[in-house]
Amino acid sequence: MRKRWIALAICLLLVVPAVSYVRALLYPGNASFSVRTVEWFRDHGGGGLIDAIETWKYSHQQPPATGAPIDVTTPATVPAPTTGRPGVRPTSTGLPAVHLLPGIPALPHEGAWSVARQSTTGVPLIWTNWFRVDPGHLPVTAAAALMPRNTYHLHLQPGTREPTVGMQSKTGYSVPQADRSALVATFNAGFKMNDSHGGWWTTESAAVPLVDGRASVVISRDGSARIGTWNRTVRMTKDVVAVRQNLDPVIADGQVVPGLTVNANGRWGTVKSQFQYTWRSGLGTDANGNLIYVVGSKLTLATLAAAMHQAGIVQGMELDIHSAIVSFGIEQPGPNGTVTGHRLLPSISSPANRYLVDDQRDFFYVTAK
Repeated sequence: MRKRWIALAICLLLVVPAVSYVRALLYPGNASFSVRTVEWFRDHGGGGLIDAIETWKYSHQQPPATGAPIDVTTPATVPAPTTGRPGVRPTSTGLPAVHLLPGIPALPHEGAWSVARQSTTGVPLIWTNWFRVDPGHLPVTAAAALMPRNTYHLHLQPGTREPTVGMQSKTGYSVPQADRSALVATFNAGFKMNDSHGGWWTTESAAVPLVDGRASVVISRDGSARIGTWNRTVRMTKDVVAVRQNLDPVIADGQVVPGLTVNANGRWGTVKSQFQYTWRSGLGTDANGNLIYVVGSKLTLATLAAAMHQAGIVQGMELDIHSAIVSFGIEQPGPNGTVTGHRLLPSISSPANRYLVDDQRDFFYVTAK
């Protein structure tokens, strides 16, 4: 009899996590089986083990030292004029100069801005660029997507599980239908809130308390965005409509923040995660207030920050990492509410229409003013 009770107790102990896991697999919102599984383990005390496995895996996947670029942006039909030095635009355009690796001859089109999306009147809505970022691993490239100041309206949208599980949203968990006719781009937000060390706030929901000192995307009522350190360089005002925080800044006042390779106290995620060669994304603003998204594969935290600095970002933060999460879609609205698009880099695994259906993660989308 005693053995039967023990067996019954063991079965009950197994049933509870099994039910929880099945619920995670079936929970509404777009997410792959592997992502759902990993995040279920994280949510149930397995975060340390997952971090250790990811750090071991990605830290041992160094890219080769020489070779062709891993990935470049899709050639645009409207190339930008140059001043004779690759990556440098006339200052009247308001675009930042892209600083290429010193002492390494530039490749064709490397560092040159080109128009990837424009309005029906010919106004550029997205400029894109690609360039090499790691002198020790020359195939490693990053891409930048620049949204000119005064042309875009940035929006922060919740997912079905982030910032909080089951959060109510009047506009749903994908790009709202009302905004799709003006849609320009969609891209990933930051870490899961449990890992972001920060908060999430909109005029609709103060889902997670904001934290002083955290890197923050601050969206104003007119749709413009500022990047900075909460309650130091950016703060709450009557014009703020949304704030998304993630870790500490990586670019401040035009300089890469010191300490990225040490990551003391886990300021930029789990200690040693900074050495992972993986997909990484970041967001920032340049000296003219343009909004710039930077993404690349086989980047460490330090090379992501270097890439953001190369692209002209003066205030910037890391967003999310890993191939299943990183996403930037350049969107083109069509008739009858349809939207087609393409990825900023062809090797980004998330489809360009990822956020046109409900997603589990929160995200940003951009509409034209």
